[in-house]
Amino acid sequence: MINVIEWSIIAYFFSINTVYLLLVVSSLIYVRKQMLLSNVIKPSGLFQSNLYKTISILVPAYNEAENIVESIESLLRLEYPEYDIIVINDGSSDNTLGVLISHFDLQKTDLYYQQTISHQQVSGIYQSPDIPSLIVIDKENGGKADALNTGINVSENDLICAIDADSILEQDVLKKLIQTFITQKNTIAAGGIIRVINGCKIRNREIEAIHVPDTFWGRLQSVEYIRAFLFGRVGWDYLNSLVIISGAFGIFDRKALLEVGGYLPDTVGEDIELIIRMHSHFLKKKEEYHVRFLPEPICWTEVPTDYKSLKNQRNRWHRGLADSLWRHKYMFFNPKYKHIGLFVLPFFLIFELIGPIVILGSYIYIAALFLIPGYMSVPFVILFAAISIVYGMIVSLISVFAEEIAFKTYSSSKDVLILILYSFVENLGYRQIHAWWQITGLIDFIKGKKSWGQMKRKGFKSHSS
Repeated sequence: MINVIEWSIIAYFFSINTVYLLLVVSSLIYVRKQMLLSNVIKPSGLFQSNLYKTISILVPAYNEAENIVESIESLLRLEYPEYDIIVINDGSSDNTLGVLISHFDLQKTDLYYQQTISHQQVSGIYQSPDIPSLIVIDKENGGKADALNTGINVSENDLICAIDADSILEQDVLKKLIQTFITQKNTIAAGGIIRVINGCKIRNREIEAIHVPDTFWGRLQSVEYIRAFLFGRVGWDYLNSLVIISGAFGIFDRKALLEVGGYLPDTVGEDIELIIRMHSHFLKKKEEYHVRFLPEPICWTEVPTDYKSLKNQRNRWHRGLADSLWRHKYMFFNPKYKHIGLFVLPFFLIFELIGPIVILGSYIYIAALFLIPGYMSVPFVILFAAISIVYGMIVSLISVFAEEIAFKTYSSSKDVLILILYSFVENLGYRQIHAWWQITGLIDFIKGKKSWGQMKRKGFKSHSS
């Protein structure tokens, strides 16, 4: 006989997997519609008039001496009529600044800017006589958010594009993403797809061939990115309920950023906190606005390939989620904040933040059933396995098929078969381990931990041929 606790567990897992399934299905329909629309409205047509907006690409850099020149050279090749690149050397302890000065023949300038948003002290601003669109700021260390705030102050363009120094943007990404700022006048922020670069063939920071990672942890994350970060976010965008744009790549209206005070430097989840704060600000003012996620603009990023780095990353992500929800708890179930406060944030609280506790708690409960004589409920165990594991596998599998139908990213059938295999493996161990990492992140948040944790990266050169 299944009791109330067991029915509650079943209902919880059924609800979360059903929501993800609905997000994937609606996302596939939405993606196909958007791609058909993009074939009608060509980005190049927007640049034959004065409709397009100028962009500043902000690149926070901390100890990036090995890859920073290659990163900037790649950004200088982007297809866009008017943009500049602002590199913010955030108190690097290596030779990041020296490498930039030497390679680009930078010279110190007295560039004036208004410090609308506070940040750590700037030591110097450099420009190249040959590349006037490149600006390098040298400042005291204050963290990624503080570095981005510095770049926002220095920029004079319409839009701000924030990216990680170790990310690769496809050459036409700005042209594609700018469409939403033109077709929807009140767009304040937009993000694009983040894809896993591990395993890809790279030459001169351009993708020559797309393959799945060759490591166990990398392949698991590929499936995870497709389900949660691609179709999950497209689905939230379809519902006009997006509350996160990845810190690895996002574009923002500069005036809107200044209006809300830029990034908060005292949180490890500066990306999700900013978007929730923007929702709060514009809903409170009762102004029309849009936060978008588009399926085509692509940014490639390297994911962790070792256990410790992945654990530290997911711990930090969960601390960032907890911190952001706690800061904006006044929005919960408050009609003033419409669907964001009444539905979206409560969903993230119940299913994303507290979810890991329910997941591990359920497995502990089942283990107790096995240990206590006479308490075993066979119907519950069978139903739990079907709803939590098999249903989860189906959602992941449908996500992989949907990705292949919509984008045909992987040309090799072997890569697709690997993703199909790992969509099953992901639900047998990884999600449970991942839940434990998230719980430790929640504990660390309660303890007040602020550090990012160490991350080992091989760099793009290790993926090149």
